[in-house]
Amino acid sequence: MNSGEFDAYRADMEAAEQRVAREIDPGARAVVVSILVFVLLASFILPHTGGVRGWDVLFGGPVSADAAVALPSRVFTWLVLVFSVGFSMLALLTRRWALAWVALAGSALASAVGLLAVWSRQTVSVGHPGPGVGLIVAWITVMLLTFHWGRVVWSRTIVQLAAEEQRRRAAAEQQSRSLLETLDDKADKDIRREDG
Repeated sequence: MNSGEFDAYRADMEAAEQRVAREIDPGARAVVVSILVFVLLASFILPHTGGVRGWDVLFGGPVSADAAVALPSRVFTWLVLVFSVGFSMLALLTRRWALAWVALAGSALASAVGLLAVWSRQTVSVGHPGPGVGLIVAWITVMLLTFHWGRVVWSRTIVQLAAEEQRRRAAAEQQSRSLLETLDDKADKDIRREDG
């Protein structure tokens, strides 16, 4: 195989490897992630504090104002809706690694903000309700979702590993051929010099 054929072969291998690297294969975790997304959607129907449901916290209004819903709860519900639900569904549908990574990062951030949201409901002034079942369920579910997205994003498929190994072997073979050609050229020049 000459250098031109090898370069074309290497370009094809690199393109295939990049295409595979952009995709995820969640396997059985796709079912778990789907169930967790469904639970998150259901948590918006449950009360997050007193009689204030998750949708009320999300969009504000007089009901959430009467219950003294603070900013951490609103930020948490928006993070959950955008990243844990929205990007998770997009990542599952498209199987794109970048979308799965965004879902992971957003869910991790929502986990931390969820802790702050629960804490802010526990330290609210007297006469206002504490954290409700919907808030607790959403927070635990987001943490579980973060764990599962972490496993999906950081796991490498067998195809990705095989493509990387094949690319490394081909590059090593090309490098050794180039080195041998360089040594042969040098040896030829040395022989000509001695004969000349």
